[in-house]
Amino acid sequence: MYSFAQFMYSFAKIVRGLGPAMPAAHPAEALRAGVGACVGLAVVGLFILSPLVDLRLGLYLIAPFGASAVLLFAVPNAPLAQPWSAVVGNTVAALIGVAVCLSVPDPALRIALAVGLAIAAMILCRAVHPPAGAVAMTAAMSPDAVAHLGYWFALAPVAVGTAALVVLAMIYARLTGRRYPFRHFEDRNAQGTTDPAPMQRLGLTKAELTDLLDRYRQSFNMGAEDLARLIGAAELQAASHRTGPLTAADVMSRDLVTVTAETPLGQVADLFRRHRCTSLPVVGAEDRFLGLIFQMHLIDRARDDALRLNRGFGAAMARMLDRSRDTPAQAHEIMGVAGPRAVPETPIAALLPMMAEGAVDAVPVLARGRLQGIVTRTDLIAALAKVSLQLPVAG
Repeated sequence: MYSFAQFMYSFAKIVRGLGPAMPAAHPAEALRAGVGACVGLAVVGLFILSPLVDLRLGLYLIAPFGASAVLLFAVPNAPLAQPWSAVVGNTVAALIGVAVCLSVPDPALRIALAVGLAIAAMILCRAVHPPAGAVAMTAAMSPDAVAHLGYWFALAPVAVGTAALVVLAMIYARLTGRRYPFRHFEDRNAQGTTDPAPMQRLGLTKAELTDLLDRYRQSFNMGAEDLARLIGAAELQAASHRTGPLTAADVMSRDLVTVTAETPLGQVADLFRRHRCTSLPVVGAEDRFLGLIFQMHLIDRARDDALRLNRGFGAAMARMLDRSRDTPAQAHEIMGVAGPRAVPETPIAALLPMMAEGAVDAVPVLARGRLQGIVTRTDLIAALAKVSLQLPVAG
C-alpha cells in the first residue's frame, strides 16, 4: 500500500524538480552578463535609432534582439549562442515568417506555421537559436510591416541587427576575459601549435566526442571542444584525489636562488644560465615576496625594446643586458606580480589544474608575505611519481 511517507518523498522529488536547475552563479558573472547586454543593445539602438539612418531601410529594434542578447552575453559558450546560430537562425526564421505571413491569411494558423517551420529549418541548417522562434512569430504577427518591407525584413532589421550584436559580443567577451566565439576542436593552443591542450589529450577524436553529445542529446547545449575540456578537468580532479594529504610544504623547493628588485637584468640572465632554472623569485627585506621572473619575461622585454627602438632583437637583448649602461635595466621592470600564490598548507590538488593547463610554470609559497619556497612543475611531477609508486597494483 502506498504509504504517506512514500507520498511525501515523491512530492518532495517533484518540488525539487521544479526548483532551479542551474548552479548558483557568481555575482560578478551576473553583472558581466547584464552590463554586456545593456551596452550591446544600447549601442545597436543608438545606431538604428539615429536620425542619420534612413527609416526606409527598415532598421529598428525588435523584441527578439533582447532574447538574443541573453544568449550572446550570458552564455557565450553555448552552441545556441554562436555567430552562425544567431545570424543564420534569426535570418532564416525571418524569411520563413515573411513567406508565411504573405501566404496564410488566418492569424493563428500563420503564427503556428511560421514558428514550426522556422524550428525545422534551423535544425536542418545547424543554426538553432531560440530567439529566432520569436523572430518568425514577430513577422507572422506584423502583416502591415511585412507588406511594407517584404523579404527585406530578413535583412534589415533582423540580419543587420543580429550581426551587430554578435560583433559587440565578441568585443565585450575579449574585454572581460571570456572567449566568444567558443573554441573549435582544431584551434591552435596557447603556444600557437596544433597539439591539444594537456587537459584535452584524451585519446578521443572530435567524431567520438560529437557522438557522445548526440547520444545523450546534448548537442544544443555543448560543443565537442567544451566536452573535451570538461572530461579533462574531471580526470585531473580525480587524479588530484590520489595525492592524499600532500601540501605545498611537502614538495616545494626551499633552497632558492633569488634576486632583489634592483638586480640588473644582466645578472638575472647569468643566474638563469648558471642554475638552469626557469624562474627567479624577487624578494625585498626579510624575504618579502615582490614578484617572479620567468625567462619569457626577458624575451618579451627585449622584443618590446626592439620594436620601440627600431632595432634587431639581438641588439635589443644585448642592450638590455648591458651592465655598463648608466641606468641598466633592473629586475623590478620585468617581474610578474599578478600570478597565483600558495601557502604551505595549500593542497597539491589545488596546484594541479594551474600547472596542467600551462597557466603557470611555478607557484611561490608564502607565509605572511614572506617567501618560504616555490613549487615548480618538476616538483609536482616528482610528487605525483612518488604517489603513483605507492599505489597498489591492480590484480
